[in-house]
Amino acid sequence: MRSRYTAFVLDRRDYLLATWHASTRPATLEPPEPDLKWLGLDVKRSAMQDADHGSVEFVARSKLGGRAHRLHEVSRFVREAGAWFYLDGELS
Repeated sequence: MRSRYTAFVLDRRDYLLATWHASTRPATLEPPEPDLKWLGLDVKRSAMQDADHGSVEFVARSKLGGRAHRLHEVSRFVREAGAWFYLDGELS
């Protein structure tokens, strides 16, 4: 999760797509708004459902157009061939 947050901060859409599971990955990602500023990531909890499935609850804070925003999500991940991939997330 931390590496994906860093990819959002650095606008590394290539990394985000590469770490997104093929079954749910979009074809492309739109570039971020020009004045978007990421302010921090707080991982609330992580859990393993089994050896190859896990979830991470997090809050990511950002600022856009002078307004603060929070993204609170529970993300699901799956491990395939030793690599973890983002499946999807549910907003809280």
